[in-house]
Amino acid sequence: MKYDLHTHSNYSRDGWVNVEKMVKIAIKKGISGIALTDHNTIKGALKAKKLESEKFKVIVGSEISTERGEVIGLFLSEEIRSRKFEEVISQIREQDGIIVLPHPFDNIRGNGIKPNQEDAKLVDYVEIFNSRCLLNKYNIQAEKYAKKNGLNGLAGSDAHFASEIGNAGVFIQEDDLRKGFEKGNLETFGRKTSPLNLGLTKAVKILKKNQFR
Repeated sequence: MKYDLHTHSNYSRDGWVNVEKMVKIAIKKGISGIALTDHNTIKGALKAKKLESEKFKVIVGSEISTERGEVIGLFLSEEIRSRKFEEVISQIREQDGIIVLPHPFDNIRGNGIKPNQEDAKLVDYVEIFNSRCLLNKYNIQAEKYAKKNGLNGLAGSDAHFASEIGNAGVFIQEDDLRKGFEKGNLETFGRKTSPLNLGLTKAVKILKKNQFR
């Protein structure tokens, strides 16, 4: 089964697609499920969860901003309120969530954490392929870090537009998603998105910011 584990809806400050369309597009593309990981909120993910079916699964997640960079929490049930790295880690753990480092080492976007060896003890997964990393070296660095520290890797499209959904993700053989994560039996896949999408995302962010002034 094929899952995209990093997507954004219009509940993100720079997202464009509503959750209903996201689910429809994912199903049309043959995706078995998505992790909806909006910036600093699970509102969109909870809404998408109501659209879940036997053939399509939704993981409630969030990409949380911290003073060190972004952290993804998966299998969440409540909002993560803190914006401090160690507190965010603790709050995800309290919900029995899974902690992921998204697009680490990405210097172009500048919102990925540059993890050290100590950080490896705090997280569960490293995103070793992110479709929006413009330079391959950032994904390669992430994969090397994961291997060096005995961490499993996953992948996600980081989709902010419908066309990006399913550009990257994982194959999970387990019917029980959570069990699949716990076993770490994931096979990643992915292709890069068009650099144009990053520019369009910045435009969306500015547009939405001006709308709510």
